[in-house]
Amino acid sequence: MTPPTWDPEQYLRHADHRTRPFHDLLSRITGTPTRIADLGCGAGNVTALLSERWPEARVTGFDNSPQMLEQAQRYAGPRLTFRPADAATWTPTVPYDLLVSNALLQWVPGHADRFPDWLDALAPGGTFAFQVPGNFTAPSHTILADLRESARWKPRLGGVGDRTAAVLAPGQYLTRLADLGCAADVWETTYLQLLTGDDPVLDWVKGTALRPVLTALADDPEATAAFLAEYRDLLRAAYPPGPHGTVFPFRRLFAVARKKS
Repeated sequence: MTPPTWDPEQYLRHADHRTRPFHDLLSRITGTPTRIADLGCGAGNVTALLSERWPEARVTGFDNSPQMLEQAQRYAGPRLTFRPADAATWTPTVPYDLLVSNALLQWVPGHADRFPDWLDALAPGGTFAFQVPGNFTAPSHTILADLRESARWKPRLGGVGDRTAAVLAPGQYLTRLADLGCAADVWETTYLQLLTGDDPVLDWVKGTALRPVLTALADDPEATAAFLAEYRDLLRAAYPPGPHGTVFPFRRLFAVARKKS
């Protein structure tokens, strides 16, 4: 299956809401790491927050999207660099004190099977911290899945971008990390995001969940417009605007695991 093409500008249109979970993850990380890896750095805006938190650390952001890496270069500096890497196959070549991943692992099937390799590469006492969406049963995603599998669209979009089984339950993450000898803190939060503007939920998913569909239909503008119109109308019914905007609940899962010293 063709990897999705990312649009950094579209992704960053909701940067405040997308960055908030990373701040919450960051607040649970202790210590003073000197070498940090950000796996799935995207546009680099949250990687820059790592450098702000630990200005003496060497921070490297990794991503497999050329579009995102190009955008991230604006944050590069003497202690902050960006490199191409695919999380499905990436194995650290140097020891890190902190390995962090923000809203990436849901795109990596079987990512929990990579935990042993990543933890092995952590320095003693190092930390592995990540955040993933846990909203795959929300209307935004179930409507999209049903539409992809409908009679009209299944021949072109059946199975495209399906990630319903990509993210584990919180207890499964806790067990996996504890089995690997880590002291793990796992939790979940549902953010009641208040979005504004015309069709804001559609605008949101254009930056993330809808990317595989937009990539698959990229050579057919007429089909793209038709799919978006059908999806838009269904989202309007599922997420009606209120007096202050459109409430878009978003559940996220977090984990902070510390390796034994």
